[in-house]
Amino acid sequence: MFFDEVKIFVQSGKGGDGIITFRREKYVPRGGPNGGDGGRGGDVRLQVNPRHRTLIHFKKRAHFVAADGKRGGAMNCTGRSADTLIVDVPPGTIVRDAESGEVLADLVLPGDSLVVAKGGRGGRGNQNFASSTNQSPHYAEKGEPGEERWIKLELRLIADIGIVGVPNAGKSTLLSVISNARPKIAPYPFTTLEPNLGVVTYDDRDLTFADIPGLIEGAHLGVGLGHAFLRHIRRTRLLLHLLNGANENPLADYSQINAELALYDETLRARPQLVVFNKLDLPEAQARWPQVEQELRARGVEALAISAATQQGTRELVQRVFQMMSELPPPPTPEAGQIGGLPRYGLPEDDIAFKINQEGAGVFRVTGKRIERAAAMTYWDYDEAVMRFQRVLEIIGVSAALKEAGVKVGDTVYIGEHELEWTD
Repeated sequence: MFFDEVKIFVQSGKGGDGIITFRREKYVPRGGPNGGDGGRGGDVRLQVNPRHRTLIHFKKRAHFVAADGKRGGAMNCTGRSADTLIVDVPPGTIVRDAESGEVLADLVLPGDSLVVAKGGRGGRGNQNFASSTNQSPHYAEKGEPGEERWIKLELRLIADIGIVGVPNAGKSTLLSVISNARPKIAPYPFTTLEPNLGVVTYDDRDLTFADIPGLIEGAHLGVGLGHAFLRHIRRTRLLLHLLNGANENPLADYSQINAELALYDETLRARPQLVVFNKLDLPEAQARWPQVEQELRARGVEALAISAATQQGTRELVQRVFQMMSELPPPPTPEAGQIGGLPRYGLPEDDIAFKINQEGAGVFRVTGKRIERAAAMTYWDYDEAVMRFQRVLEIIGVSAALKEAGVKVGDTVYIGEHELEWTD
């Protein structure tokens, strides 16, 4: 099982108590206060360890408690401060407060760290309270209590290229052919139940590919573990969109996947894509490829045809991917946050809000960023794509909301720039 989301409890150490003592020596009848301060409690620090690839090591341990500081001693001796408790996390870990959901940090690079619970300050001994008016203070401070909180850790894989597509498109087969990965492969949908990573080397360069399990309708809402898979696409710089040439309508599949990506995160709409038509070894795929290529080129979409099973065209595909990656601008440098000076990334919320307004008799308008993006990315000249978009409306709740607003068969519904005729 691929562990990419956990909830853990962290508690920093309490500061050591300051003490009350006085100097007691022969021939010094009025020795002053010499109570030492307590030591500082231990912090709890999350730190990126590249040896970890998932969060599975948290399965057996979910509570992390740092040690307390030691109490002060006589003769102005300060108690020993506790060591920081280091909690290793894999690269690409997003840290959230469990109660508020606030993003605390995005730990990406080896060595990146974040103090999630700060150790308590040591209490001051009575030596600190001596004054001209109170030369023998009989009080000191106890150590400051530590902090405790629940936090959520969410892993998003760090890969250069994400391979996406419908179930059984051949993503795992392609990854096994072009890289050192050995994913499970079988001729039925949903063979891949967790993302797989593979490193592809070409000349003196290498890139990391992530095989994202097949996406289905409603993935942006979590259907079919959609959220668990879609989050791993956000970090990729290039999407390799694999089409199943054996399917009856690969273009409808292409439309569906793009709609799901856009509904989940609007930034994925602008992510560079390379469309790859797979299973060219099959006669039915060979017959469909000319029309698919023509349709995609008419829309300005670059596409290649391959057979992952026979490795036909895979070398040319790798060459094109490396060429595209070399032409992409460098990833933007994230703005530095105030948490330990570490980068903080803007993470879009997963809201699916929409509004329905009646603009006249039998005329309705649906507005909402995600649903409008889905409409803009649907191939309306394909009946299957239109039907799938209608199912998206049902899943999101737009259909029910329109019926509640009084829509009837034959009414006009506007979604973005598209004018639709309502049917049951």
